[in-house]
Amino acid sequence: MKLDDLKHYIKVIDIPLDVNLEIPHLAYIEAKKKNPKILMFTNPMENGKKFDIPVVMNIFANDEVVREIFGRDLEEIAKEIESLIKMKPPKTLSEKLKAFGKLFAIKNTIPKRVKDAECQYHIYEGEAATLDRLPILKTWEKDGGKFITMGQVYTKSLDGSVRNVGMYRLQVYDNKRLGLHWQIHKDSAHLFWEYKKAGLKMPVSVAIGGDPLWTWCATAPMPPGIFEVMLYGFIRRKNPRLVKCISNDLEVPADADIVIEGWCDPNEMEIEGMFGDHTGYYTLKKPFPVMHIKTITTKKEPVYYATVVGKPPLEDKYMGYATERIFLPLLKTTAPDLIDYAMPENGVFHNLILAKIAPRYPGHSLQIMHSLWGVGQMSFVKHAIFVGEDAPPLRDYEKITEYILNHFDPENILISKGIVDELDHSSIKELIGGKLGIDATKEAKGIDIKILEDKKLFERIKELDESVEEVKQYMTHTKNPICVIKYKKTKRAREIFDKLKALKKHLRIVVFINTPETFNPYMLIWRVTNNIDALRDIWIEEIIGIDGTNKDKNIDEFDREWPPDVDTTKEVIEKLKNLGLIEGISEEELRKYQVI
Repeated sequence: MKLDDLKHYIKVIDIPLDVNLEIPHLAYIEAKKKNPKILMFTNPMENGKKFDIPVVMNIFANDEVVREIFGRDLEEIAKEIESLIKMKPPKTLSEKLKAFGKLFAIKNTIPKRVKDAECQYHIYEGEAATLDRLPILKTWEKDGGKFITMGQVYTKSLDGSVRNVGMYRLQVYDNKRLGLHWQIHKDSAHLFWEYKKAGLKMPVSVAIGGDPLWTWCATAPMPPGIFEVMLYGFIRRKNPRLVKCISNDLEVPADADIVIEGWCDPNEMEIEGMFGDHTGYYTLKKPFPVMHIKTITTKKEPVYYATVVGKPPLEDKYMGYATERIFLPLLKTTAPDLIDYAMPENGVFHNLILAKIAPRYPGHSLQIMHSLWGVGQMSFVKHAIFVGEDAPPLRDYEKITEYILNHFDPENILISKGIVDELDHSSIKELIGGKLGIDATKEAKGIDIKILEDKKLFERIKELDESVEEVKQYMTHTKNPICVIKYKKTKRAREIFDKLKALKKHLRIVVFINTPETFNPYMLIWRVTNNIDALRDIWIEEIIGIDGTNKDKNIDEFDREWPPDVDTTKEVIEKLKNLGLIEGISEEELRKYQVI
């Protein structure tokens, strides 16, 4: 697929805009619209200099665009994968012919090396290979600099037997060096350690653009050792076309728009960050490997793909949904009674999953919880809620929430300890934190709760503690109503929680925050799932308490640095408004998603 194939979904912005903040801010707002478009910025600028290369953002703009990129329904691809997993030795002629067709599909996964490639039309080597020819963006005001955000990073093992591509952010240190944000759990980081142990330099190549499916494949959670481009061939039903790089022996997509080639010295590390990340918080500064650039190649008329991350909803909502659908059959191999699952984007994917299962015996849901927490990237999931076969569709969030609260019983909660994503900021210890599993497959016992009006409840709670500023109740018609309490954080939430036990006839689940989401359930889920570590922040006593506040070193004795929110720059938003570029989205929606 070429970008031209998506022209009906592209909105062209010809007004000159700066690569620093202005372009990414407009893309950030576009992604929050009801029907987002792909944006092409034809006049990217910096300090009065115009770049020759257009910037393309929000390439996975919406469900319809994703369908176009994949070329067929996601469910069709998933069923094809499932049929391969379940394939049995054929007995009859018709079964043999069917099996042959399936095996032929596997043949398409084998990469094909080509000699001449459009990605090498222009070749810049030595002193000519500089990053300033590319319209690389600075997305957020507090970012440590410019970052490549949609690069396919190609690496291979020391002996060449394992090849890998992942999508990792790359900080621009200067014209010839990039920071490689290889999180400790990622495949490229594992390969990196092979070179470090051997004391050898590691080849690295970064491809940008080309068929958008390459970019999605770079994010796909493939089993270790399987080259992600094979998935590209399976979906496209044709062999992936790769070309050998000019200055190293890695192979990249022949149709890439831009390729950056180089190497890294495993003994050289440099501080990378801060960076406004997909969690909606900044990732803090930390040392990472450095890539030295030798060669840059491009198409005849390249474009530069970039993505923007921050508070949801964003483009990763649609990329994540494709991953969720296509990889369901693989998850079922470890949890056969898993019917379906969903990773809501405001749960930032790894912070919350909903899973529909068919429990057949006591403890079955616990078994599935543990099996999922041991599978690849699912092992980073912090909070998992399991519902039964009779539950409504998992993406009908209003109805599924009601179902969960009517099936929630404190006796069916599992809190354990495990690994967490390196981007998680709330765990007691970096990389290790609490895991919460809720078995909501059986209807809960009824508990007599006398619901008070919000105003009356606020007065009663305020009498107990003056620091309380707002109270809002949700799902009061269910067996487990939720009460959200915003307070001025001069003490631990636990102190207020203990006082609230005096109101246990009126309360069931109490959530504490010290941020502005009290009346915004979408962002409330985002905030709380980000901010809690189940081992520290959930109390199951006479009532249930959840501490969703930002943690403080003095008040909470939280020893790690707490990162700031990812927020837009007011002056940039005002400029975009004055240029008439912010349209198709209401002020109410901009406030809801904390853009303004």
